[in-house]
Amino acid sequence: MSAKTRPLSPHLQVYKPQLTSIMSISHRVTGVALAVGTLLLVWWLMAAASGPDAFATVQGFIGSWFGHLVLFGFTYCLMYHLCNGIRHLFWDAGHGFELETVYKSGWYTVYGSIGLTVAAWLIGIAAL
Repeated sequence: MSAKTRPLSPHLQVYKPQLTSIMSISHRVTGVALAVGTLLLVWWLMAAASGPDAFATVQGFIGSWFGHLVLFGFTYCLMYHLCNGIRHLFWDAGHGFELETVYKSGWYTVYGSIGLTVAAWLIGIAAL
């Protein structure tokens, strides 16, 4: 077979994303987001140690609508990464490899992470 008639590998224009591939990519993205979001925690802790003016600046950011959006996104990333990590623990134990189970556990991960995020925020708001 010559180089010109050689079949091409699947590429993004013909590849149909599946739940498993989206979940895998999402797990990596949420892991990176958690690492970056941890910088917000470090900023908050350093500001708390630095004094009232620095702490007020960070609290002003966190208390803004954008800060709440960032915290909500961070919470979702945390819950998704947790749920998907538990899913992977079952896989590491050799369970849940049947195609139907893979898809069910994938959707449970998505719904569970949404539910846990909303629950965490409702509990947090109620505690105010």
